Parts: sequence; C-alpha cells; structure tokens
Amino acid sequence: MHGSPAPDPDIGRQREVVDAFFAASRDGDFDALVAVLDPDVELRIDSGVLREEASLILRGAVAVAAYSATYSKLYPFVRSVLVNGAAGVVGAPAGRVFSVMAFTVTNGKIRQIDALVDPERLGQLNLVIRSADEQGR
Repeated sequence: MHGSPAPDPDIGRQREVVDAFFAASRDGDFDALVAVLDPDVELRIDSGVLREEASLILRGAVAVAAYSATYSKLYPFVRSVLVNGAAGVVGAPAGRVFSVMAFTVTNGKIRQIDALVDPERLGQLNLVIRSADEQGR
C-alpha cells in the first residue's frame, strides 16, 4: 500500500510479533496487546460495498487493542501466511476463508494491520488452507 511504513526485513521476527498479538488477544491480555502495538498503529478493515458498515479505520494502540479482543474467537482458525512478502494470517473457520490480515511490523511493533473481510474479494483469491498439522504447528 502507498505510504505504508517499511516492514522489518526479518520475516521470522515479524511472525513472532504477530503470534504474540494473537496470543495476547486469545488470552484477553490487554497490556500485552498494547505492548506489541506501535503507539501510532493503524487498523484498517475492508468489508466491501455489501457490508460497508463493518469497514473501519482505528488509530492508536489503546483503540486497536480494545477492538482486537474480537479476534480471540478467531484464534483457533488463524493460519500463518505471507501477504505481499510480510507476515500475515488467514482466518478460516470451518475451512472457509473469513479474513486475510496483513501486518506491518516495524522496530518489533505492529505499525499497521490491514484486514480484508469482503466476501466478494475474498472469493476471488486463490487460497489453499492447510490444517495446523500440515503447517507443522
């Protein structure tokens, strides 16, 4: 995306930070969520034109952490992926893709989260969902 901060070059480190984000969300650990987020983090959710009311933009670690509690139910269905060469996840309850999230990790903190939950656009992606066993989890 234009104007997005450059991600840390170490994909393994990016993944550690994203995993910490989901673990804190799963555990309901608000302080850990805020700690893994850059103070100026931005969360953008694109729900598409059919669900425009669900699209939103949030800024700031406290606002994003508060909203991120909604991800706790997705944790068992989150699969690690690369999105545009950076750490990301696919949420696929019952094997059906619900969301694709791209994370920009800068200086060990999440600086930006872009979530695509538009069913129409998700349906156009060519994704293969593997079980946790197939991913080596």
